Amino acid sequence: MNAVIGLDFGTDSVRALIVDSETGRELGSQVEYYPRWQKGLYCNASKNQWRQHPLDYMESMEAAVKAVIKQAGPEIARSIVGVGVDTTGSTPVAVDPEGTPLSLLPGFEDNPNAMFILWKDHTAVQEAAAINRLCSDWETDYTKFEGGIYSSEWFWAKILRICREDEAVRKASWSWVEHCDWIPHLLTGGRDATLIKRSRCAAGHKALWHPSWGGLPPQSFLTALDPVLGGLRDRLFTETHTSDEAVGHLSGEWATRLGLRTDVVVAVGAFDAHMGAVGGQIEPYHLSKVMGTSTCDILVAPNEENEMLVKGICGQVDGSVIPGMLGLEAGQSAFGDIYAWFRAVLAYPIHEIIGSSGLLDETTRGKLIRESFDRIIPELTKAAQKVPIGSGGILSLDWMNGRRTPDANQYLKGVISGLNLGSDAPSIFRSLVESTCYGARLIVDRFRAEGIPIKGLIGLGGVAKKSPFIMQVMADVMNMPIKIAASEQTCALGAAMFAAVAAGAQPDLASAMRNMGSGFDAEYLPVPEHARLYEKYYREYCSLAGHMESHVMNEIHQNP
Repeated sequence: MNAVIGLDFGTDSVRALIVDSETGRELGSQVEYYPRWQKGLYCNASKNQWRQHPLDYMESMEAAVKAVIKQAGPEIARSIVGVGVDTTGSTPVAVDPEGTPLSLLPGFEDNPNAMFILWKDHTAVQEAAAINRLCSDWETDYTKFEGGIYSSEWFWAKILRICREDEAVRKASWSWVEHCDWIPHLLTGGRDATLIKRSRCAAGHKALWHPSWGGLPPQSFLTALDPVLGGLRDRLFTETHTSDEAVGHLSGEWATRLGLRTDVVVAVGAFDAHMGAVGGQIEPYHLSKVMGTSTCDILVAPNEENEMLVKGICGQVDGSVIPGMLGLEAGQSAFGDIYAWFRAVLAYPIHEIIGSSGLLDETTRGKLIRESFDRIIPELTKAAQKVPIGSGGILSLDWMNGRRTPDANQYLKGVISGLNLGSDAPSIFRSLVESTCYGARLIVDRFRAEGIPIKGLIGLGGVAKKSPFIMQVMADVMNMPIKIAASEQTCALGAAMFAAVAAGAQPDLASAMRNMGSGFDAEYLPVPEHARLYEKYYREYCSLAGHMESHVMNEIHQNP
């Protein structure tokens, strides 16, 4: 038997999954949380600043792989032939000529600007606006394959922000690398940033890369955007690669650290949702929804759809999901994060009052706080299921972290309307759930309005697996069935599938998906009566969204 490892670097943790490369049978799974991230280091939520230290990735990856190999046993460890990697994105970092992140070098260890800029960092809103203005005036609109609107969550906006803000980082940076490209470079012992194999997925969806204009936008465009980007274009890349290709083999250092052989193949990386769609056995025109802290919606279509440009999404890229097919991406900037935010609001008195109580000893206080915190969402869910559809007149907008699609706009803020003295926590929670499902419906409606059919829905990720309540609301709001992938680790499974192809254990990705897929273990069907009611409230959501966006943008224009 040949086995492969899928590494899934999420927002909070890294997951390591070992599977049989012939059948996809899971042989071990381990999750390790990022220690610095858990402490809230280098982040500032009020400024939408979210940074992650590369040591979090390195230490957690090593711990996860060692633990999962221990689970599987030495015989399985000796059979591993490949490693695949997926990460969040766009999550770039400034590197030196060897490809080492600056935060691993003396003088930059605690500088957030020298760390990975997490996907949900929105400090570059003004820079994204500048990119959009220049693209609209330039002879070539470099955003046309990325939905026509560039986002502050993406590669160039973040680079421009850091280069403007931090001269020391700008001068020390040789190049910039996405997280999904850096991990394979690290594992294979790369020592030259110019030789890093860049992901087609990351470059096409986030970095304005397209073969029709020779790869990345030209240096003249970047210099016109801001002279601080002068000379950077030549230190980046032109070619990109799909994830069925190999980067190389494990270096001696990392083979030793992970307990693997040096002939283990490392595949080209990609973004988590795109590999999750593969792990969830995506089909043409079926929308694969990875639902976690945010959502990422992935659709694949035959390549002849390449000229049918879809406005307001996160791009359409040949080979970004399945080599030889067009990959289209959309998503919401916050999904599970909204529920987590509401839980944190409700938990404030628990931490502050119980945490300082003199009636309990320290151990008991800690246990009570953890138990109370862990039970908030389950108890809210039970109560929210009893609240009538429409949340008793409460209507929310799911823009707590801005809007990714349709039509990226990170100036937007969340809204909870219709509150009165009778409004309670379960009703507000239900309204937040309904709002996230309405936001998901907007994406489906945009695809359809642009001539892209949606033949089915596939649910992946933590929320899809853990919350039947939310998934039933989703099916009712969409008025479509939604199938739930059986594997709890579809992103890591997708990475493992690519590893199997890159290592030669599977002949191609289609075979890997067919042979290694785990199928589906649940399906939620819309209730016709509920769907009719939700149609009414969805129209009210759209109306409120239109009014609030007009108000916010008028304020921005009057007070730039």
